[in-house]
Amino acid sequence: MLDDLKMIHNRDKEDSLGIAGKQWEQLKQAYDVEADFGPIDNVVLAGMGGSALAAEVAASWPGLDKPFVIVKNYNLPSYVGKNTLFIASSYSGNTEETLAGLDEAEEKGAQIVIICSGGKLAERAKEKNYPFYKIPGGFQPRMAIFYNFAALISLFVSAGLTGADKLKELASAADWLGEQAKELGPEVPAERNLAKKMAQELVGNSIVIYSGPKLFPAAYKWKINFNENAKNIAWCNQLPEFNHNEFQGWISHPVEKPYKVVDIRSNLEHARVQARFEISEKLLSGKKPTAEVIKPAGDSLLKQLLWSIQLGDFTSLYLALLNGLDPTPVDLIEKLKVELKKV
Repeated sequence: MLDDLKMIHNRDKEDSLGIAGKQWEQLKQAYDVEADFGPIDNVVLAGMGGSALAAEVAASWPGLDKPFVIVKNYNLPSYVGKNTLFIASSYSGNTEETLAGLDEAEEKGAQIVIICSGGKLAERAKEKNYPFYKIPGGFQPRMAIFYNFAALISLFVSAGLTGADKLKELASAADWLGEQAKELGPEVPAERNLAKKMAQELVGNSIVIYSGPKLFPAAYKWKINFNENAKNIAWCNQLPEFNHNEFQGWISHPVEKPYKVVDIRSNLEHARVQARFEISEKLLSGKKPTAEVIKPAGDSLLKQLLWSIQLGDFTSLYLALLNGLDPTPVDLIEKLKVELKKV
């Protein structure tokens, strides 16, 4: 079915697969933003959903030597002040939680940066002359993650929070990722297309994705993709935390397990995390569905993160097609936004 290009064209009305195949190009987006920062003791980013995901990736690679907190609600940490670099990140520029965070950051006198494609945040950036990383518009937020990620890395370099060599590493990884994308496109038959194979294994089930801490941003992106692209319920968690609670939950109810499990197992995770995957699978044999194991390609953490995210993007899009759905619209989320405006 997934080799039927006519079916794919009919269901994927906004060419989400075409966008996924070119996402690597987003990583090479250049941002020429002038900013003069004072001392920075900590970094706080306010963002929701896909707009926060890029920050999750950046917290894993390259990481910062300053405390870095991602806020996914309406309120900022109490310590935010003049030595805080506050980043308001919203693809649309209209996310109400992010706008609330910006209001509070202004009250607290934080150093403010805006990342968005337009909307109210763009208006505020121009009005207050905040450093403004303008992301190209026209995409669903989850399909513009790499634009956001490139903006963050550019910002961190500008603020002296990471080395300028990170931009070169990102550009090099982007070219490599583009080559990897060729193996996942719709014209590649299912027999040698890992994303199509994964979608065929997962269809008809609730999905649980596990990883270690370093690759958890990718596991989280898989969850977002299954929810929004495939309109399929999915959850994610990471080891070792899994072994302290969820691990026990698999042994009993529900007796029938209507789930499929995906393990993203990186050879770059802590050796004890890698051991926990093996031991957990053994101890839960017959109790938990045997995991579909993904071993990320790439010889660096950055490449493994990007490769895993890309694989999840394609897998979720193919799953949407198997579910008989157009991957792009998120009508229920849009209805929620309309209802919230009435409150």
